[in-house]
Amino acid sequence: MKTDANIPDADGFYEAWLDALQGLDRDQAAVVSARLVFLLANQVGDQKVLLECVAAAREGVATRSPRSID
Repeated sequence: MKTDANIPDADGFYEAWLDALQGLDRDQAAVVSARLVFLLANQVGDQKVLLECVAAAREGVATRSPRSID
């Protein structure tokens, strides 16, 4: 898994991604982002690398504790 910058214009890519989400509600933006993940994953095509990326993306992200309803 590559963790060093490997995109020639990372800022340009990020800007294009944000532009693609403009005008969408939260659910629509989530769908576009999920579709992008699957398209990029298909380009990678290596299951081991993809699973490493999933684990790395999840690492350090706190989970929400469920709220109790009284």
